[in-house]
Amino acid sequence: MFSGIIEEVGMVKKRGKEKGIFVCEIAAKKIFDDIKVGDSIAVNGVCLTVEKIIDGTFRVSLSSQTIKETNLASLKAGDYVNLERALRMDQRIGGHILSGHIDFKTPLKYFYKQSHTGVMGFLIPQAFKKYVVDRGSIGVDGISLTVAEIKGSEVKIFVIPYTLDNTNLRYRKSGDILNIEVDITTKQIEKILQERRIYEEDIQHD
Repeated sequence: MFSGIIEEVGMVKKRGKEKGIFVCEIAAKKIFDDIKVGDSIAVNGVCLTVEKIIDGTFRVSLSSQTIKETNLASLKAGDYVNLERALRMDQRIGGHILSGHIDFKTPLKYFYKQSHTGVMGFLIPQAFKKYVVDRGSIGVDGISLTVAEIKGSEVKIFVIPYTLDNTNLRYRKSGDILNIEVDITTKQIEKILQERRIYEEDIQHD
């Protein structure tokens, strides 16, 4: 479980295949004060497992599903990625709850500066529109952001200077692929209501 508050921007040092499995080595600094082999870590919002820690880098493996459904498929040496360690039970949740399981990926439609604020927009698939609301939370490359406006299938977000300075958004440009995770609480509420409706229908049939 994650909060969407990025702790550090890491750099991809190596990405390739070993014994038929995609692996990625990422250089970082801050996160090593409390991380060990076997820990979960979010890389661009994707929950992965730390397999090795060597000389200021850590290694993760990428499953075929991760390659297919996230922007980690296009990573190459020199790319910057957002990093967040898994939440501890004793810490504050500054953003919103993220599972680390990406719902869909989508191209960045536009990104520009308006004074000191970033303005970004992207499209969401029809199937996920019901989970995204004005002023609601959404995970973008692992960053907890607030939806400023929805027009049709387009989501618009304003990015404060701190977030620009402390995430990989400062390197993003139009056309880049984003990992998106909708607010899991909306999906949980939908599931509860569906189960309740099924239960009530069963009672009526009895």
